[in-house]
Amino acid sequence: MSYSVKKNTITLTRGDTFKCQVALTDAEGNPYEPVEGDVVRFAVKKSCNDPDRELLIEKEVDLETMILTLDPEDTKTMDFGEYVYDMELTMNSGEIDTFITASPFILTEEVY
Repeated sequence: MSYSVKKNTITLTRGDTFKCQVALTDAEGNPYEPVEGDVVRFAVKKSCNDPDRELLIEKEVDLETMILTLDPEDTKTMDFGEYVYDMELTMNSGEIDTFITASPFILTEEVY
């Protein structure tokens, strides 16, 4: 595979497909099963220090499979280097839980 996830750091070869199982837990560490109306979102920006910069990638996780998928088109035109991402759950009640706070998202070079 052309990607890795280590301690919330994602490293991906630019233009490749990325698929990752997402697991949620409640405050007691028990598995949280999303319900109808919940949304799990993944977002990538160049930097947290630039709040006006638009999101470079924004994806919703399929709640039936809980798999985050990035398609080749999502990163193909991005520059190589380090970005930042987070993941959040918006519950159908309106509560928001950023369960992965700002973490490194690294795009590496491809030969082709």
